[in-house]
Amino acid sequence: MKRVLILTAASIGALSACTQQGQPAKDLNVIYILADDLGYGDLGCYGQTKIHTPNIDRLAAEGLLFTQHYAGCTVSAPSRSVLMTGQHTGHTPIRGNKGGTGDDGSEGQHPIPADTYTLGKMFQQAGYVTGTFGKWGLGSPGSEGDPTYQGFDEFFGYNCQALAHKYYPTHLWHNREKIMLEGNDLEHTAQYSHDIIHRQTLDFIRQNRDRKFFAFLAYTLPHAELLVPEDSIVEGYRGRFEEKPYVAKKRGDYSPEGKSRMDYCSQPTPYAEFAAMVTRLDLYVGQVMDLVDSLGLRDRTLIVFTSDNGPHREGGANPDFFDSYGPLRGIKRDMYEGGIRVPMIASCPGLIAEGTQTDHVSAFWDVMPTFAEIAGVELPANVEIDGISMLPTLLGQKGQKEHDYLYWEFHEAGGKQAVRLGNWKGIRLKVAKNPEGPIELYDLSTDIHEDHNVAAEHPEVVAQIEEIMRSARVPSPLFNFGQANGAM
Repeated sequence: MKRVLILTAASIGALSACTQQGQPAKDLNVIYILADDLGYGDLGCYGQTKIHTPNIDRLAAEGLLFTQHYAGCTVSAPSRSVLMTGQHTGHTPIRGNKGGTGDDGSEGQHPIPADTYTLGKMFQQAGYVTGTFGKWGLGSPGSEGDPTYQGFDEFFGYNCQALAHKYYPTHLWHNREKIMLEGNDLEHTAQYSHDIIHRQTLDFIRQNRDRKFFAFLAYTLPHAELLVPEDSIVEGYRGRFEEKPYVAKKRGDYSPEGKSRMDYCSQPTPYAEFAAMVTRLDLYVGQVMDLVDSLGLRDRTLIVFTSDNGPHREGGANPDFFDSYGPLRGIKRDMYEGGIRVPMIASCPGLIAEGTQTDHVSAFWDVMPTFAEIAGVELPANVEIDGISMLPTLLGQKGQKEHDYLYWEFHEAGGKQAVRLGNWKGIRLKVAKNPEGPIELYDLSTDIHEDHNVAAEHPEVVAQIEEIMRSARVPSPLFNFGQANGAM
């Protein structure tokens, strides 16, 4: 449903409080930081005790922490498509990981169509300079889905999410130019990709300090492979955990025999490495915050931090050891809460109250209408979105609209669907084999871990969810249950 976005007088006043004196609300900068495979419980502010995340915890202390925020999907590409379009996986163009294995010379996933209205295009419409840094995953270089054709003035990072499995890749992309990384040949580890990407991120913020900007920072950390530079961060974790080496099952070692761009490397201390990846991500977030402060932009910059889906097991990662899913059940590729419920923090002094928390139920498809309202943009009449603006929640105001339901679909592991209807959660597995198969039902108000399937006790709720699963999606020529899609 298309939603008309209108700024109330109260909203304008609150937005103006987050800007420099005399500057209108529409000049609010937006920095959206997206981690990759970071679980709900991987941050100190969400209960993590083994991994240090002081900067992200500080961001939460300075802003608003969401306890019921959901990713667009349970894997990378569809989650990003949902974020970019404001449409859930029943409507968004990219509903699964497709293409870009990286081993046959191909690079990049199936592209979002040229006429897709994205967050980047929306911010450009509002007069913002736009940049994205890190992992894209929505179209190969030069295709119609290339970020430079989808509303971003500046792009630096991995165009292909399969190549993002390597932290010492042979190359990265700057807009449509391939940047070779001297010394990286999948045998030697000379230049760590994310240090380079992060420097480009900071340069973008500096260069646009006098303009309003939207920065989409899509760091790959802590997605496997598990690997960071040899520095004090990882040294601080080594020896702290009882762990066994991870030995790559395929060709993932950095060796002459292991020059596969897709596989993960062997790792003698996978737990220490994973913890160091999260702390390194935290360091990057802290440096972004400090730069914004030093440039005098903090009181007119909204910073949002979240993750694209739940935690992973690949490459030696062990979400059980770290309680990466927190109190939830499930990990990446699951439709249980641990696979799709993610951390989200929003901070802007004067706009968002410090040290606050909300249980408002929200999802990635709410980001576009929220940012449209902040930027003062009315979405085009032909743009259909599924999201609801979260601005009242950010402002701490009454009148926040709620979703009738949330819907997800997933095109791997036999196909899965999920619906949240109030506190009810319905999940259907093996959709490709049986599109009308049984639905598991959980009451999240009493069973957040989704241990007790109460479908037999509530047939009327199951019937409602079954109808939503039928009606909430439109057919896709590319992503229909039963099709093979890549697992990234």
